[in-house]
Amino acid sequence: MDLKAVSTKITEPTKSALGTINTVLDSMAPMFAPFAARWDAEEGERAKLRTPENLKALMDAQRGHNSARSTAASARSQRAAARAASKNPLSTGRRAARTADKAARAHREEAKTKLKAARKNYPTTLKTRAIQAHAIHAVPGAGISALGWDQAWGAYPASMSLGLIAFNAGALWLGRRKVEVEVEDGLSAEERRLVERLDPSYWVQHTDERGLSGTLTERPEVTPAGIVCGVRLDGKWSAKALAAASDQVRALLGMKSETRMQISRGSHGDRALIVIRTRSASDGVSMIWTPDHDGIGVDEVTGEFVDLPLQPGVHILLAGITGMGKSVSWRPLVMRAVMDDAWTAVVVDPKRQEAIGWQHCLRCVGQETNREQRMADIYAMAQELTREMHRRQGIATGSVWEPDGRPENRRLLVVIDEGAAIVRMAKQKQYADVMDLFEELWSEARSVGFQFVWATQFPTKSVGVPAAVKENMSARLSLTVGAGEAERAIFGETAQQEGWLPSKLDGIPGRAMLQYRKRGTDPLRLWYVTDGTVAALPTAEPWSSPATSGAHGWTPPAEPPLRLVKGEDYVIAPPAAAVPAQPKAQPTNREKVAAAIAAGSRTVADVANVTGINKGSVSKAVKSLVEAGEIDRAEDGALSVATQAGEVSA
Repeated sequence: MDLKAVSTKITEPTKSALGTINTVLDSMAPMFAPFAARWDAEEGERAKLRTPENLKALMDAQRGHNSARSTAASARSQRAAARAASKNPLSTGRRAARTADKAARAHREEAKTKLKAARKNYPTTLKTRAIQAHAIHAVPGAGISALGWDQAWGAYPASMSLGLIAFNAGALWLGRRKVEVEVEDGLSAEERRLVERLDPSYWVQHTDERGLSGTLTERPEVTPAGIVCGVRLDGKWSAKALAAASDQVRALLGMKSETRMQISRGSHGDRALIVIRTRSASDGVSMIWTPDHDGIGVDEVTGEFVDLPLQPGVHILLAGITGMGKSVSWRPLVMRAVMDDAWTAVVVDPKRQEAIGWQHCLRCVGQETNREQRMADIYAMAQELTREMHRRQGIATGSVWEPDGRPENRRLLVVIDEGAAIVRMAKQKQYADVMDLFEELWSEARSVGFQFVWATQFPTKSVGVPAAVKENMSARLSLTVGAGEAERAIFGETAQQEGWLPSKLDGIPGRAMLQYRKRGTDPLRLWYVTDGTVAALPTAEPWSSPATSGAHGWTPPAEPPLRLVKGEDYVIAPPAAAVPAQPKAQPTNREKVAAAIAAGSRTVADVANVTGINKGSVSKAVKSLVEAGEIDRAEDGALSVATQAGEVSA
C-alpha cells in the first residue's frame, strides 16, 4: 500500500475545504468590520475613563448614596411614629419629624445624582453591559411571559439571549479578523501597497482617521490601465463628494504625488469608482507610426486602437497648447490620405514649418518666407477651395461624391494648422470674408468630398475656435490645454461636469482625449509620424483645382458685367456680341452682397433673402464694405451704393 498516496488523498480534500472556509470568512469579514470597529472604539473610550481616581469617586458616591438612603428611611420611620403619637399636625414633634424627613429625602436625591455622575465617569465594560442586558430573563417576576415573548418566538427568552450572545461574539470575531490580502505576482511595490490599502479590511479600519467614515471599498482589480476599485457610499456621501475628498483618499492610501487618480460615478447611485493610473495599456507599445498602425492612436485603458475615419464631412477640431504635439497629431490621418488613391490632402500652415515638410508630395500653402505673402496665399487658397466646391457641385451626378480616377476629382482632406491665424486674418480689410469662405465650405463641401481639420493652440471662442468652427465639427480631439474656458470651447459648456478635462492630461506630448460618437473620456496616446517618415514620401504632383484656370474641360459660367447709370442703381448690361465669354470665378460673399445692394436690397434681411447667405455672414460683409467706402449705411440702417465724386453716366 502506498501510504504517501493515501495521505495525499486524505489531506488534499481537507486543505481544499479549509481554503474554501477561509475564503468565505475573508469575504464576510468586511461586513462586520464596522460593527467591530465601533465596539472597539466604544470599549476604548470606556477604558480611558476607568481610572483609579474615578473608581475611588464611584466608591465614595456609592457609600454616600447608601448612607443617604439609610438616613432617609430612618427619617421616614420617625415621621410615621410622630404622626401616630399626635393627631395635631402643628405639634412640635410632627413638624420636626416632617422637616427631618424632607431634608433626608433631599440629601438622598443629591447623593443619587452624584452616584449617576460617578458611574458615568467610571462606566462598566461593554462585555459586562451585554451580559447584564441578556440576563434580564433570569430576573424573577420580570413579567417576561406577560410580554408574550415565549409565544411570539416559540421559546423561552433565555434561548434567544444565548443566541444573541453567540451572534455578537461571532460578529466581533469576524470583524476583528485580520484578512491577509493576496496580491498577485508581477505588481510593482507601489501597486502592492495600494492594493493592500484598498482592501476593505484595511480601508474600514482607517476611514475614521481621514474623515471618510461611511465609505467602504470593494475588492480592487489590477487592469492594463492600473488599479480599479469600486466604493460603496453610505449616508451623506456621493461620487462627487468623494472626488472632492481626493486628498484624504490619497493620504489614506499613501499614494505618490505624481500618481494619477480618477474618482467618478459607479454603476449605481450609491457607488463610486476609483481608478489609479499606475500603468497604461499603451505601455510597451511603440508609438512611432508605421503603415501597419491602424487609426490615430491607442486607448490607455483598454489598449484598443482608436480611429478617426478618413471620411467627407467628419470635420475635426484639434487643440493643444504649444509643445504638446498638435502639429503632428493630424499626420496619421494625412498619411492615410497620401496612401489612398481616392484621396489627397491640402496643408494650410500660417506658421510655415509643416508646409515645408509636406510640399514635395502635397499641395501646401504657407511655405513662403514672407508672412504677408503667406497670408495672401492662404486667402487665395480659401477662394480656390470655394471655387472647387462650386465646380464639383456643378458636375456632380449623385448625392455622394465618387472619385473618377482623375487627380483633380479626388476627395480632399484640408488641414488648417493654426486656426487662430485665420481668425486674425479676418480682421484685416483685404481678408474680411475669409471666415465666410470657410464657413461656406464647412456647411456645403461634405457632399463633394471635403474633410477639414481645424487645429489651434488657442482653443477659446474669441481667438482660436469661433462659433462657426465649433458648430461644424463632428469630432473634437484635445491634447493638454488650460482649464476652464479652453475646455468648454472644445467640448461644450458641460465639459467639466461630464469629465472632459484635457487640462488633467499632465502635459504629456501626444496624450489626448477624443470626443467622437459614443467614445468616453478615457485618454489615448497618438501615433507619432516622424519628420523622416514624411521626408521619405515620394515626390508627387500637388493637387490643384481646374476651376482656377478653366482647364480639364470645365469653364465657369460667364456673367454679364455690372454697369453704373447716373441716377439709377447698378443694372445688368448685356455682353457685347463680338466679345467671347471669358471664364470668371464664382463671386465671393462680399461680391454677392455688393451686387445685391446695387440691385436694390436695402436691409441685411433683404440681402440674405436675395443671396441665400446667412445673416451673420451678410452683416460681416456689409461691415467690411462700409469700412472700405463701397456702400453707405443710413441712420435708419438702409443700405445703398456709396456716391463718389466724379461719377458720370455710362
